[in-house]
Amino acid sequence: MPTLRYLGHSACEVSDGDTRILIDPFLSGNPLAAVKAEDMNPTAILLSHAHSDHVGDAPEIAKRSGAPVVSTFEICMWLQQQGVEVHPMHIGGAHTFPWGWVKLTQAWHGSTVIDERGNFITLGTPAGLLLRLGGKTLYHAGDTGLFGDMALISRAGIDLALLPIGDNFTMGPEDALEAVRLLQPRVVVPIHYNTFDVIRQDPQAWKAQVEAETSARCEVLEPGKSLEY
Repeated sequence: MPTLRYLGHSACEVSDGDTRILIDPFLSGNPLAAVKAEDMNPTAILLSHAHSDHVGDAPEIAKRSGAPVVSTFEICMWLQQQGVEVHPMHIGGAHTFPWGWVKLTQAWHGSTVIDERGNFITLGTPAGLLLRLGGKTLYHAGDTGLFGDMALISRAGIDLALLPIGDNFTMGPEDALEAVRLLQPRVVVPIHYNTFDVIRQDPQAWKAQVEAETSARCEVLEPGKSLEY
């Protein structure tokens, strides 16, 4: 049975046996981070988009550990120039790795980095992530607004969904509740909230709404806590 360990913000580690998949590892500079970048030794790293609070420590961790980064083509080519091993994919594409299956879904957001001259560089489009590990399917929505095709994503049979609830930059609680209705996950975990004042939310209030109005079980995880799913 796979295990999710929530690391704070949108960062998490999904493990099954000796396989450890790190997603959006914003650890250094994250006031809620439950671990340090130097403590992470993943099998692979998945990135939803290029914003600094999602790429985070991925280049350093990847180069030190040798773990490949799986993401959109543009992010992978940018990281490859930094000496990172990559596996490029794109929206709608899926791939079976020795350790599990990944498919990239659409997400409504941005995907930019700031170069050393202060210029904004767009690196393709943002993505959501479907990860099949240990016979279970996890959906990490990345940073996104609500969209109707979440109903199609639900057909993957989602055991665990990680959904942003912070508002301002992503879905807020009301839209995230509608996302649960569309996705129909067995379990949902809120992410991307309370890291900064502008995305402060009450996850317990959202949990109560989810469990009152949908069939999903909602688990609110403090950074560092784990959940078998």
